[in-house]
Amino acid sequence: MVVKLWEFLKNVRQTPVPFEPVESCDFLDRSDDLVVSDLEGTLLRSASYFPYFLLVAFEAGSVLRAAILLFAYPAIWLLASQATAIQIMTFISFIGIKVSVIERVAVAVLPKFYLEDMHLHAFRVFTACGTKYVITASPRVMVEHFLKHYLGVDVVLGTEVHVARGGFCTGFLQSPGVLEGGNKAFAVRKYLRDRLPDLALGCKSTDFPYMALCKEAFVVLNSSNAPTVPRDEYPKPLIFHDGRIACRPTPAKALTLLLWSPVGIPLAFLRGSVPLLINDTRIVVLVCALLGVRIRVNGTPPTSSSTNKGGGTLFVCSHRTLLDPVFLSGGVQRRVSAVTYSISRVSEVLAPIKTVRLTRCRSQDARRMHNILLDECKDLVVCPEGTTCREPYLLRFSSLFAELSDAIVPVAMDARVQLFYGTTARGWKALDPLYFLMNPRPEYEMWFLDQLPWEMTCAAGNSAHDVANLIQRRIADKLGFQCTNLTRKDKYLMLAGNEGGVANKQKSLRRSMKRLRSKMGS
Repeated sequence: MVVKLWEFLKNVRQTPVPFEPVESCDFLDRSDDLVVSDLEGTLLRSASYFPYFLLVAFEAGSVLRAAILLFAYPAIWLLASQATAIQIMTFISFIGIKVSVIERVAVAVLPKFYLEDMHLHAFRVFTACGTKYVITASPRVMVEHFLKHYLGVDVVLGTEVHVARGGFCTGFLQSPGVLEGGNKAFAVRKYLRDRLPDLALGCKSTDFPYMALCKEAFVVLNSSNAPTVPRDEYPKPLIFHDGRIACRPTPAKALTLLLWSPVGIPLAFLRGSVPLLINDTRIVVLVCALLGVRIRVNGTPPTSSSTNKGGGTLFVCSHRTLLDPVFLSGGVQRRVSAVTYSISRVSEVLAPIKTVRLTRCRSQDARRMHNILLDECKDLVVCPEGTTCREPYLLRFSSLFAELSDAIVPVAMDARVQLFYGTTARGWKALDPLYFLMNPRPEYEMWFLDQLPWEMTCAAGNSAHDVANLIQRRIADKLGFQCTNLTRKDKYLMLAGNEGGVANKQKSLRRSMKRLRSKMGS
């Protein structure tokens, strides 16, 4: 308590800052400069380490581990210095977890939250320099992928964690411990030796020792109120990310998540049981609205008779969650069928609509979908992306659907959540609907576009790839999304380190990873 009070009183005192604010730094013509910067409070607007440790505790550990960190945080904040606080949070979040699991969280989960908290002017100054070093008190295993992959950082000097035999983290730190104050200056001198950095960025008094070593130094003040980096200025686009938590888990938000869960779980089961218990889709939509599930329908949902007199209608949708076909069924006010691939058996058994599992054998899959559309004359929903994407991008559309029917109706679908994501690449997929329905007000919005004219279908001589690309562009334009050439395989390679459940040899996996890096770079 005494240490915390003394730090507070030091911050309150109007002590002069020996450096100019970062807003006065000219970031033009710095391609030959070497910059050294802190991360939290400098490149990131927030100086708090807690949200990122909680994400690691939850995603790499468990709900219990995250709850322990949350309940311990008030005592940590009141009684411990910053260096001690980082040691304690590292111990709670890391102990007993394989370092490879933490690395996967650092690749799949953390970059989204880092990018959305970037300080605009510090980011522009930092990325304008040719050689970039970051020195941070955060464990290097948490931040290195984000800094090197998204910001092009050359060297990351961070706190090192101790790893025992078998790759398990002990929760302790390696010497010299947390990189703060004099440790930062020592690390900069040791690594750069006789070279003097051209520019330094920092935000607090503990950064001043290493900032004094540089030719120029600028301080970031009031960073929490600074503008964030717009999406179109990201050095690399953020297309894929994983994890269940949708909001930045500050202590207040983390407490909200914990307190809402006992209410949200039974509410999600109640919402999910409505389509199973009630057969009339109109009543289902009404009851779901009363339970807080919002469905917005734009355009006129077609009837089977108005689109294809010789069979069912083929709805081609963007893929946001596993529940896309269920919500589309509510939008058209009738039960539809859906094709699935690589979803859990539990989801198939509990689905309120008919599902047909695909095999990835083109001839077999075409025959199954043809039977539904023409032989059974039922409406069919397909999501040609093959997997979900959370960000405003559309993945490449598979062209198989274009060969099956001339009655193609594109449907632009988007889902919005507040607390939890209803998709996962690394977790248990059977829980995806539950997490989506656990949100206080889960929302789906869909736009029914005009049926594809006959002259643009395969029956008029167009190739299936051209038809698929045309529908992808139409849906993207309606949603304001960007089209990509990325696929389901690319998503799972990045987020889960595999090809989405398809068995492959190690050599093939390395080849696929190389192809993915070239795609993301372009």
